[in-house]
Amino acid sequence: MTEQSRVQLNLRVTKETIQKLDEIVEYYQENTKFGRVYKGDVLTDIIEKAHALMLKQSHFNKQY
Repeated sequence: MTEQSRVQLNLRVTKETIQKLDEIVEYYQENTKFGRVYKGDVLTDIIEKAHALMLKQSHFNKQY
C-alpha cells in the first residue's frame, strides 16, 4: 500500500481500548510470519474482516 492511499486518523479512545489493541497487536506479532506488525495494519485487518462480515450478514438478511 502506498503512502498516498493512506489517511491519518486522530481519535480518542479509553486506556482499556488501547490495552486491548496492544494485546491484539502482540497476538498478531506472535502468530503471523510477516515480521513487524503495526497497530494500523491490525486495525485495517479488523475493519476489513468486520466489513466483510457485515456485507455477508446484510446479504443473508435480504434473502429472507
